[in-house]
Amino acid sequence: MASNVSATYRATASSKSRGIDIGRVLTYVILLAGVVVVVVPFLWMVSTSLMTLGEATGRAILPRAPQWDNYVQAWEDAKFSEYFVNSVIVTAITVGGQLVFCTLAAYAFARMEFPAKNLLFTLLLSTLMLPDALRWIPNFITVTWLGRIGPIAWVNNWPALTVPFMASAISIFLLRQFFAQIPHELWDSAQIDGAGHVRYLLQVVLPISRAPLMTIVIFGFIGAWNALAWPMLVTNTPEWRPISAGLMAFLDEAGAHFHLQMAGSVITILPILILYFVTQKQFTEGIAYTGLKG
Repeated sequence: MASNVSATYRATASSKSRGIDIGRVLTYVILLAGVVVVVVPFLWMVSTSLMTLGEATGRAILPRAPQWDNYVQAWEDAKFSEYFVNSVIVTAITVGGQLVFCTLAAYAFARMEFPAKNLLFTLLLSTLMLPDALRWIPNFITVTWLGRIGPIAWVNNWPALTVPFMASAISIFLLRQFFAQIPHELWDSAQIDGAGHVRYLLQVVLPISRAPLMTIVIFGFIGAWNALAWPMLVTNTPEWRPISAGLMAFLDEAGAHFHLQMAGSVITILPILILYFVTQKQFTEGIAYTGLKG
């Protein structure tokens, strides 16, 4: 009888182990497929950017000798130096504005009580379902009107490229989720020391919120750096157009020079890659702490 029970237990354990192994294998297969889909086009772009024209048009997989001069030629031919400066300025202003306004809004939704708080937060989240193109028309009308009544022009200038994006619904949501998890005892202690909401936010909340703050910095940087449609709508001269617009113009000018096109593409996305690799630990922690997980 004992031997039968032991055999049954071993068979059950063996079946369970086989089930776990099968599930793990399927997980690895799915993850591997996702990695291939994401990484292979990027590696092909980098490889092509280091090829000669003959190798690029001949569908070679790897360059025989890396042509680093392709990056120099693409930078000069596309006049990336002008567009790069524009992107740095616009991105810095946009990200700085998001840090200020999104932090204040998120703190208000998480730690303060005011009329229609839940309704307003629900309306804010509902904007995440709206396509970007749906907001272009009202935003364009707004920046055009403000440029007419204000001391400076908004169209063909940095305000139109930055101000409409200083309040990000996803950034407010992420920060609000983190701020809401902070123990209320910290607020009670701050009140005993005579601190109000501003002092509590600056001296207590923000120092322990570096991970979610870095997360919204990365999201804001990527959104501002990759913006193309909106900058093309509110600018009609290259004076304030970002590097993405310069890349689009260069792709038309480069024609069949695929190696130079890929070199220009690598130059465009390089700042994003550098920022992510430098801050990936904080980014991962920010996603985990705010509960935005798959």
